[in-house]
Amino acid sequence: MFELSAEHEMFRAAVRDFAESEIRPHSAQWDQEHRFPVEIVPKMGEMGLFGLTAPEEFGGADGDFLSLCVAIEELGRVDQSIGITLSAGVGLGINPILSFGTAEQKERWLPALVAGRQLAAFGLTEPGAGSDAGGTRTRARRENGEWVINGSKSFITNSGTSITSVVTVTARTGEQPDGSPEISAILMPAGTPGFTVDPAYHKLGWHASDTHGLTFDDCRVPAENLVGEQGAGFRQFLQILDDGRVAISALALGLAQACLELATEYAKTRVAFGRPIGANQGVAFQVADLAVAVEAARALTYKAAWLKDERDAGRRSAKELSQAAAIAKLYSTEAAVTATRTVTQILGGNGFMEEFPAARYYRDAKILEIGEGTSEIQRMVIARGLGLPR
Repeated sequence: MFELSAEHEMFRAAVRDFAESEIRPHSAQWDQEHRFPVEIVPKMGEMGLFGLTAPEEFGGADGDFLSLCVAIEELGRVDQSIGITLSAGVGLGINPILSFGTAEQKERWLPALVAGRQLAAFGLTEPGAGSDAGGTRTRARRENGEWVINGSKSFITNSGTSITSVVTVTARTGEQPDGSPEISAILMPAGTPGFTVDPAYHKLGWHASDTHGLTFDDCRVPAENLVGEQGAGFRQFLQILDDGRVAISALALGLAQACLELATEYAKTRVAFGRPIGANQGVAFQVADLAVAVEAARALTYKAAWLKDERDAGRRSAKELSQAAAIAKLYSTEAAVTATRTVTQILGGNGFMEEFPAARYYRDAKILEIGEGTSEIQRMVIARGLGLPR
């Protein structure tokens, strides 16, 4: 059911060629310099990667979500930082505007985002509100036809580049009848007075990905910058996160595939005690386990991506997608973390050296189990989907 079409395979080959020629030769340097390579974004735009799921009227391909996941997988196989740049650029940058924005908002922002001339970000996480998104403390109040926003956000991808044009910010805009916070989403253009992009984080991994905290001090934006209905922000970002979890699963799949390829090649060529180390069952079985994990992660990821497309077509439910997204994200990210440990162990001392990509793989992997909902959150979603009591 989830076998890729000939068109998907041709697309995969094109993205892989792009990743091998335009990204792999520079990945180690970008990582060492902790530099976001802004110059690669327009090239990705020319490939059509940011517009895969966008309508043709905005310059997109009007394609399926599975194609986007294939692209993220192939970029992530070579460089996780570039993979997350695409994943966040589409899933968290373009998707809120495309899914919930007005016609005017789409016309203003989407063409440049789809073309890769600009990037957008999604400001959800805060110092005291990550997995507990309902704990949002950023506030927005209506005043003289404007929203006045105060607060801060943490760990926001693509938020501080030289081509970042807008951030969709979640904020408390009141209270629900039951006393819970009313959350709304509001577009915050770059350069808005009072909008400060904090210094870049010094991260364990994803060194070539752009990540900042954001601060809002009496930021004023027009009332029409509201995305969707007032108070619909919580429902909106739950949908966005479901889609994003599938994309992160694809990113993790790419990393696991890279580990499998590196481990296999090393086990064939590294000689110890007069024969390749892959001739030893202790190594061969580890590589075999990696192959099993990659195939399982691929099946779960592609199924979830297919369900996303089916949900959008009205043929499958949001509940089905939520469950499949959580399962795929949980399995694939934990498999990727295990894969990086395995390949590092197989490479031995070389695995600990930055001259080999295993070290970068190892550092990049851990965030996969945290971003877009931790592994613990995924287990909660899965358990609730099974009907277990809260």
